[in-house]
Amino acid sequence: MDKALLDTDIFSEVLKGVHPAVAAQAAAYHAAFGHHTISLITVLEVVKGYHKVKREDRIQKFFSILPGVELLSIDLEGAEMAGRILGDLERTGQPIGRADPLIAAVALRHHLVLVTGNTAHYQRIQNLGYPLQLSNWKM
Repeated sequence: MDKALLDTDIFSEVLKGVHPAVAAQAAAYHAAFGHHTISLITVLEVVKGYHKVKREDRIQKFFSILPGVELLSIDLEGAEMAGRILGDLERTGQPIGRADPLIAAVALRHHLVLVTGNTAHYQRIQNLGYPLQLSNWKM
């Protein structure tokens, strides 16, 4: 099993524990590495989602589990890479928002497989020639 960065959709599934395939993969990954790995962009997306629906209690609960999670930030080289990915996607008429290129750049910078259920967005990045490795725990 390769070290991986969990996209927001997969990490949300891990927290919910509802999807059996995701739960099994997450448990095996946690057993192998002792934690899950997410980016600070995932923190932004989760907080935004809960704040938007005025669920501050959920934000606090989310923050209470973060000490057991490996959090990766974006550095200067990662920001440059994300900007290039975003520019390439927009130039080719394939915009996917800003969060996904940032998450992809974090995975690329740290040489991690990106675990996502949203493979269609990230395959656009692969199709542009970026060596992004994907895995979908929902399958």
